[in-house]
Amino acid sequence: MNQYTMNILEFNKVIEEIKKYTLTEKARQKIAVLQPCNDIDIINIWMTETTEAAAMLSINSSVPLISMEGIEAGIVKAEKEMVLTPQEISSFQNLLEGVKRVRKYMDSMQSIGPRITAYAWSMYELKELVEEIRRCIVNGQVDDRATTELARIRKRILIVEDRIKQKLNEILRSPVYKGMLQDSIVSSRSGRYVVPVRRQDMKKFPGQVLDMSSTGSTVFMEPAVITKLHAELNLLQMEESNEVYRILADLSGQVAEYRQELSINMEAMVHYDFVFAKAKYSCSMDMKAVSLNRSNEIKICHGRHPLLGQMAVPLDFSIGQDYRALIITGPNTGGKTVALKTVGLLTLMVQSGLHVPVAEGSQFAVFSDILADIGDGQSIEQSLSTFSSHVKNIQMIIKTCSSSTLVIMDELGAGTDPGEGRGFAIAVLEEIFNRGTTIVATTHFGEIKEYALNTSGFENGCMAFDIRSLRPLYQLHIGNWGDSNAFLIALRLGMGRHIIERAHEITYGERISYEDDYDQYVDSIVDQKEIQTQLEGKRRMEESHKEKEKRERSEGYVKKDLKLGDRVYISTMQRTGIICEEQNGRGDLVVLVMGKKYVINNKRLTLHIDRKDLYPENYDLDIIFETKENRKKRKIMSKRHVEGMVIEQDNESKD
Repeated sequence: MNQYTMNILEFNKVIEEIKKYTLTEKARQKIAVLQPCNDIDIINIWMTETTEAAAMLSINSSVPLISMEGIEAGIVKAEKEMVLTPQEISSFQNLLEGVKRVRKYMDSMQSIGPRITAYAWSMYELKELVEEIRRCIVNGQVDDRATTELARIRKRILIVEDRIKQKLNEILRSPVYKGMLQDSIVSSRSGRYVVPVRRQDMKKFPGQVLDMSSTGSTVFMEPAVITKLHAELNLLQMEESNEVYRILADLSGQVAEYRQELSINMEAMVHYDFVFAKAKYSCSMDMKAVSLNRSNEIKICHGRHPLLGQMAVPLDFSIGQDYRALIITGPNTGGKTVALKTVGLLTLMVQSGLHVPVAEGSQFAVFSDILADIGDGQSIEQSLSTFSSHVKNIQMIIKTCSSSTLVIMDELGAGTDPGEGRGFAIAVLEEIFNRGTTIVATTHFGEIKEYALNTSGFENGCMAFDIRSLRPLYQLHIGNWGDSNAFLIALRLGMGRHIIERAHEITYGERISYEDDYDQYVDSIVDQKEIQTQLEGKRRMEESHKEKEKRERSEGYVKKDLKLGDRVYISTMQRTGIICEEQNGRGDLVVLVMGKKYVINNKRLTLHIDRKDLYPENYDLDIIFETKENRKKRKIMSKRHVEGMVIEQDNESKD
């Protein structure tokens, strides 16, 4: 999978979130190298594992996994015939006891997760080794019961130590030595017991000097009466050390004998940690499994960007059935880029076997690669301009894309002269689309919206925008295009009306008045949006209009009677319109196309969508065919005569 795409879509941040739910370092390493796969069978296995683990957690979240700290190093030492420490040997006891608990847990969950519970039966409990370690090692130390010889030695050590203490206590209580001692205490120097003797009396005190105080006034002497006992104690301690070493060497040898079984246990435990980390991440955000397909179809129901969490506005998105190229428009900060990243990141997660934050009914295609061009990519170091960086990235996309690729492009054609940018963007879209690629792109260019409207396989979408409050709604509406609303936003923010009107004239070549009554002006815009929505219809054709006409002719298609309000396809204009006046004696009809009326002969018209499928029953078609101003005037004139009031009708254009 393309690494730039994974970085720009922030897949690494999802990985970091999942790693927080692991117990073992090995599982963290396994998650760190998790990559999307393009084999649908493997992805289904991964997805099933995550689903089963999540189901188990919903019943019993206390999965008895262990951290296994130091176990891998212990196995390596055992293989090299090195002697393990008591703590290292105890870690294997913890592992095997953990295996026993995991097998018991999985046994109770067989009906919930048949796939992942089966892994537990490949694990070894090694009861004999556990019992031997438990008998020999207690609280991280070799226990007296490990061997009878060790018990004998340690018992003798206790006796000798007790005799030494008795001798020392006799010295401390003796009136003979009372005047020679600095204090009535016993301390230790280099593992040997000593008493503090005044320096001037050290020749009188029977024993040997082992240390001196910092002032030099006190010497620490080992009494002569315990020297022999000390020698015996040292010998016993050496015997103890040798016996402990022999016991640890024997246990280390047993660990080495079972190194294969222990390694299998480790691998299974790490895999469980890996799977349950993904499941815990899924449960933390109420994520779900999705169905997969090889037909390049994506359907996202109420999807949320995983890094935005509950703050994200749910996204409804679809592509791959009636169209495989979606052009998303709308104002800046309206959520276009977030929508792109949500689609891309969720696809990466799904192909990594992860659950995603979507509603039931969602499905994802499995792509061989996902290519993205998002962000301006400027680099001072490489001296790349915004447009240059886009071009280099798009070159890579064109070179590598195919029919099994998802391409995501943000603000296509931006960063250069708008006129050339539009042409460049459409040419790039054509080239990539002709390779069979699935495309999701954003733009502000009206020409690209028009291109998507009139090109088979393309569809428009827009990010919803509340024109009254000038706030983005972060909702994607497929089937309509959106406007940047830059002039309205600037007007609302206090920009002078004359400047906005002049900007409109320069941009669109017409003079209009941005009324002082902002709300009234917004109402007119909203009405126009409603008309546009009606004209767009509820769905697009599955094939191009030319292909449809060809198919209908081959099937002996008979043209239906065209009625007021029907949506028709105009073959000479290669676009759709609405019948606003029915057929006259010459077979001519009046068709409303992009706000203008044309007289067109019925031979050039094909029914696209019947009016009963476009509008509710008893719908007032005047809302579509007449302006809001004319409707108001007609209503007033129906009640009374108003001097000077005139209703202006659009001039019809002859086809």
